[in-house]
Amino acid sequence: MNYQKLGFKCGVECHQQLDGKKLFCSCPTIIKDDKPDFIIKRKLRASAGEKGAIDIAAKYEQKIGKEFIYNIYKDCTCLVELDDEPPHEVNKDALKIALQISMLLNARINDQIQFMRKVVIDGSNTSAFQRTALVAMDGYIETSKGRVNIPTICLEEEAAKIVEKTDTYVVYNLSRLGIPLLEIATDASIKDPEHAKEVSEKIGMILRSVDGIKRGLGTIRQDVNVSIENGVRVELKGFQELKSIPKVIQGEIDRQLKLIQKGEKLKSEVRNAKPDGTSEFLRPMPGAERMYPETDVPMIEVTSEILSKIKLPELIIEKTLKIEKKYSITPEYAKEIYEKKIDLDKFLIKGLDNNFIAKVLIDTPKEIKSRLNLDPEKLRDSDFLLVLNEIAKGAPKQAAIDMLSDIIKTGKLDVKKYRISSDKDLEKDIKEIISKNKGVSMNALIGEVMKKYRNRVDGKKIVDLIKKLT
Repeated sequence: MNYQKLGFKCGVECHQQLDGKKLFCSCPTIIKDDKPDFIIKRKLRASAGEKGAIDIAAKYEQKIGKEFIYNIYKDCTCLVELDDEPPHEVNKDALKIALQISMLLNARINDQIQFMRKVVIDGSNTSAFQRTALVAMDGYIETSKGRVNIPTICLEEEAAKIVEKTDTYVVYNLSRLGIPLLEIATDASIKDPEHAKEVSEKIGMILRSVDGIKRGLGTIRQDVNVSIENGVRVELKGFQELKSIPKVIQGEIDRQLKLIQKGEKLKSEVRNAKPDGTSEFLRPMPGAERMYPETDVPMIEVTSEILSKIKLPELIIEKTLKIEKKYSITPEYAKEIYEKKIDLDKFLIKGLDNNFIAKVLIDTPKEIKSRLNLDPEKLRDSDFLLVLNEIAKGAPKQAAIDMLSDIIKTGKLDVKKYRISSDKDLEKDIKEIISKNKGVSMNALIGEVMKKYRNRVDGKKIVDLIKKLT
């Protein structure tokens, strides 16, 4: 598909939770899912924005008239989350992280940071608004398809988490409300659906390079804005994983093209991404009327002295490149060694290729879990070292999975199973097998020898000996 001819425009918004304390109180950023200590019930209404008008999306939510039920936890929610107490002083650690990320994204940091209220009345904010501040502007990242601009970087409050939703009420988990959230928005310079995935991955890598970023499922989310010529801008939300981004974007392009061909009128709206690559209507696209100033949080002055104390971390991509070069291993193994915090120096053994060592440490445990349904978490560093040393002494490389599996099942390794007495004895046995199987094919001979010496002798060595002796 010629996306340029199609008039394709696309931008990405990344939302990243921060760790530590919440943005406007001292509650920890723990998200609980067990039985709540108590609940409250409320109904919310839309308020006018800075210009006096009520936002179209807010009107839509208010018209539905749902009741909102909030699950409360004593150890991670307080009166600030309940909207029964004004916000406390802004979390300085969260602000520092926002400044670090802004610098890593080459953005211009604002001299003054003013929190605003963004009208949200779907119940995910008890106050019916979200506190958000524009921290920096005019950033960019470099990608394989050129520079992608980042007009805005915001620091805001995370919303409450949906527990249950019906036509008449919604249940929210309030423990997530108020967690510091970074919102990084690109412009529409993304070239195609695959490029959108690359941009999301690059921003995610930069975020994970900074201490204080939350890790794990649900801590980072991507929204994608898409439009084509003669179509409308649609915001796609709810991506389960990055690899689904191209498929969902393509699905939205196809949807708009079909409607245009039918002569139907398109509406700018927010749609929820589904696992099959399609999307469904969520709500109308919000407008500018949803923002108005936050009067409970004072303006923050960002001085040159504050910025001079901000130290920038080394990016993950730079760290993995160092690992790749130091050990002469593939970029994929270097990345996993960094992410799993593996001390590769501890496992280096003379005579073994470093990529093979990395394979045993990284790929073999995955195979043990998926193919053999065993728990690789039971393996210790000493177990991997024992297996690698046996291979260095002559055990075949393909025996690694069986040796590690034996350790998981029995708690020990019978090294005799994987050793041969001598090359002389091996050669003698192969001669006997050849004499008993005269006239059979080479593959049949190899099969007979492998029955006896599987996982004890390298397959190539067996093939070479058979060729030599026949």
